[in-house]
Amino acid sequence: MPFPNFARFAAIGIMVLCAGPFSGAHAQDYPVKPVRLLASTAGGGTDFAARVLAQGLSSGMGQPVIVENRAAFNSIDAVSKAAPDGYTLLVMGIPVWLTPFLQDNVPWDPVRDFQPVTTLTRQVTILIVHPSVPANTIKELIDLAKAKPGQLNYGSGGTGTSSHLSAELFKSMAGVDITRINYKGAADAVTALLGGQIQVMFGNPSSAAVHAKSGRVRALAVSSMQPSGLYPGLPPVAATLPGYELVEILGLLAPAKTPMAIVNRWNGATGRLLNSPELKEKFLSSGSEVATGSPEAFAAAISSDMTKFGKVIRDARLQEK
Repeated sequence: MPFPNFARFAAIGIMVLCAGPFSGAHAQDYPVKPVRLLASTAGGGTDFAARVLAQGLSSGMGQPVIVENRAAFNSIDAVSKAAPDGYTLLVMGIPVWLTPFLQDNVPWDPVRDFQPVTTLTRQVTILIVHPSVPANTIKELIDLAKAKPGQLNYGSGGTGTSSHLSAELFKSMAGVDITRINYKGAADAVTALLGGQIQVMFGNPSSAAVHAKSGRVRALAVSSMQPSGLYPGLPPVAATLPGYELVEILGLLAPAKTPMAIVNRWNGATGRLLNSPELKEKFLSSGSEVATGSPEAFAAAISSDMTKFGKVIRDARLQEK
């Protein structure tokens, strides 16, 4: 299967204008039965966000909002095929729009089959190294990697995860050869880093910050374009590699052709809920920042990710066979 057509994906912003008509009377009636929010397996970031939404919006919607956990692939596939009536929505991030770059025969198309509703949160990764690594800055790490091509190892979770793509983008932009060691999950990679089996990792903010504070790893930089208020004192990778950025966004998506009256209702209700001081703090404590916005802004963020990381995946030949 060839890589997705970038020109077609660049038109993603247009899709938010193409949802079908929805009368004012029907908009007032919706919803008349429970709404399902599909998320990935229990305990992860998408599950956490989905449950916050469900708890906060059930009363406001006048119907129960129920979280249904499935493997990420299965949740995405189910919503892509669901009726566009506002009763089945998806809480998910990059697996929706990057999986087609990574695997053949993916049964959904991120543009054709989904209607962006709103972003929910944004999360950076933190570049951490084992204390034995003689590098205290990004420049020193790059110089070390160039002096020892292929001798440094980085750990990551599964293919296409933020820990993986952060490192591959870094390698590409820095022009360095660092060997990937693939683990079942990011937690296993962190364990390997703590034990010195690997030297480098782009880690989950919560665990990376804890281990950096204890001195078991050394934090060098954040993956956002600007310094993060969550991790004061850490420079962005972009200060050394201009343009470097990986910020993982989590969002709410509906099946394509969902009426804009429903999309806009969810967008407004979600924004009001998540921008409350209490919930902002709740997400901050989990290592992410609330980042709501318009359907058009979410569509543009998806398009940007697909353009940038589709190229990374293609150039590094990361597509699974």
